[in-house]
Amino acid sequence: MKQDKREIIYDALERLMCKVPFKDISVESIAREANVGKGSIYYYFESKDEILDSLIERSFRRAIREYLNCINCEKTALGRIKQLFRSVLKKDFADSRSNLIITLHLSDDLLLHNKLKEVAVQELAPILTLLLEQGLEEGSIKMEYPKEGAEIIVAALTVFLDGSKDEKGSASMKKKLKIFAGVLETCLKTPKGSFDFLFEGIEQ
Repeated sequence: MKQDKREIIYDALERLMCKVPFKDISVESIAREANVGKGSIYYYFESKDEILDSLIERSFRRAIREYLNCINCEKTALGRIKQLFRSVLKKDFADSRSNLIITLHLSDDLLLHNKLKEVAVQELAPILTLLLEQGLEEGSIKMEYPKEGAEIIVAALTVFLDGSKDEKGSASMKKKLKIFAGVLETCLKTPKGSFDFLFEGIEQ
């Protein structure tokens, strides 16, 4: 089946962003990487920024699709919350190039971080809200205002993931995720160690 040209363009930008900063990528370089004419880019998108916005949405929707495919394996709200985070953070932090969401967090571009946070809240918070409500019904989670809580948790996750591409990146990321795991346990009143999976396997 012939691949949708938009997907070809998304894939090209994703490959480039794993190699060079977004500010150094031009529409011409995207067209070259995608092996399409520059006119084809502008036929589907008004600008490089519009491609990026759609690409970030695609990354989160793919993570959500993976989560939905695994949802029946987890019956409890806590188990499903863990699976949601795993689906978003599924790739090895040591190779950030394999996960666009992590790649963007490791960039030094404030605009990209803001775009990422906006899409993360938009895509993930409604799902997390339902899971928090399930946990409240089960009695496994205790928190007021699940909708607002979900938005804060997702926004906080994007803050804790922010970092820089240096040799201490993985160690810094692990420390931040340890703190985030503790924040989640406190906010949701879950047993100690409930969210340790967030940082396990990341080299110190």
